[in-house]
Amino acid sequence: MSKQPSPWDPPPSGGGRWLPWLIMMAVVLGLVGLLLWRYPQALYGHEDWSRLIYLLLLFVLISGGFFGARRLNIGKAARYAAIWLGIGLVLMLGYSYRQELQTIGQRLLGEVVPHQGTPAGARALSFRADQSGHFSIEAWVNGTPVRFLVDTGATAIVLTRADAERIGIDPAALSFTRFAHTANGIVRTAPIRLGDLAIGGLRLEGLPAMVNEGELGQSLLGMAFLDRLRSYEVRDGVLTLRW
Repeated sequence: MSKQPSPWDPPPSGGGRWLPWLIMMAVVLGLVGLLLWRYPQALYGHEDWSRLIYLLLLFVLISGGFFGARRLNIGKAARYAAIWLGIGLVLMLGYSYRQELQTIGQRLLGEVVPHQGTPAGARALSFRADQSGHFSIEAWVNGTPVRFLVDTGATAIVLTRADAERIGIDPAALSFTRFAHTANGIVRTAPIRLGDLAIGGLRLEGLPAMVNEGELGQSLLGMAFLDRLRSYEVRDGVLTLRW
């Protein structure tokens, strides 16, 4: 009984072993060209083109070494080509629609983590109220994340002593020369100025703020922040910021 050739037998002499690889390369390059023709906006600049060329060269090197070391029969090569084409198609579609997928991811994240916010159109974010009916917003202050409570009754942006330390301000070096009326009575505050405050695509620089000397449970975003926006509104338990 004659022995059936194995798909993994050592490669024969000659160039026949490269035929499946050449076919696969032609199909992959054709697919890339088709996607670029269908979605010309997918590559915006030199950096995107460089990344695409790098990935194609990496794929050529890896697949070329694989086919050069082993001999595959046509059926096996076709199955592998179909797998690679499927992976390539998913990656290319994902890259072409990366902005849409990023928006979807932000919306999902906003539903799971309300203080992150969800896009509500161009230059707008929305935040859902928590169980107590309050709105929490995570902002990046001087490059550090800080969780704020939105308080329309507060005139200023107020930081707790702990949050002030986290963004690089030493409360011990501040002058607590001002006074504020709170639910717990009158407390002393120290005026400061923030380097920058960013929430999503919104970024404000040089905002005046206060550091609370007392036991403030959470930092507050008051009217000093809200007045810098184009508009804000609360409707059906959702706070929408527009800038």
